[in-house]
Amino acid sequence: MKILLGLLIAANLILFGVMKSGVLDDGQANQVVLPLNEQKITLLDMSKSAEEGKLESLVPASGVVAVPPVEVAASAPLVAAPQVAKAETMSCFEWGEFSGTELDRVHAMLKKLQLGDKMTQRDTAPAIGYWVYIPPLNNKAEVNQKVVQLKALGVTEYFVVQDPGEWFNAISLGVFKTRESAQNHLDGLRAQKVISAQLGERAGKVKSTTFVFTGLNAVTSQKLADLQKNFPVNTLKNTTCH
Repeated sequence: MKILLGLLIAANLILFGVMKSGVLDDGQANQVVLPLNEQKITLLDMSKSAEEGKLESLVPASGVVAVPPVEVAASAPLVAAPQVAKAETMSCFEWGEFSGTELDRVHAMLKKLQLGDKMTQRDTAPAIGYWVYIPPLNNKAEVNQKVVQLKALGVTEYFVVQDPGEWFNAISLGVFKTRESAQNHLDGLRAQKVISAQLGERAGKVKSTTFVFTGLNAVTSQKLADLQKNFPVNTLKNTTCH
């Protein structure tokens, strides 16, 4: 840098001398050229040490450069999404049919669940059906004699009523849901010469009960399913909740 600056100064001095001697043309001579004040020219020290000194003047004595704060736009506060409670699934069931001692047992077990109005029961009247039969005979000897006659006529399906009561020692020749079916069977027996056979209504012995459960949660439904294991013959089935 010192060499370059020296060359520039020398060039200016030469140019000044030329202009002063009148070498330039008239147009150029008319231009005013200010004289150089050589005493006021100062050469800059561009050495590495000078540059470092200049940089040090820009850094505070503490050695920490202050950084202007960065303005951060205030964001809207985060609002948690509302928690929507999941509706609990409710189940409905029917469980039956119970009668006699089984009905007493299941009643006692269901009472422990304390179901309140979630449990109701539906009672079914004794079913009415029809049967073909031979009226009650006087004693066992007559029953045995009649059985021999039936076998001789080709009748192989029969049942001797042994329950005490009105129908003791009667012989059942078939039970049917409709009168028409019973009448057809009676006609066939008479074709086989079974003259003493008759047709009549036959009611069930006892009523039956079916339990209805509504709006049971998962825990109570499981308890009911566990309870059903004590009554494998009775079916516990899901139904549509209304």
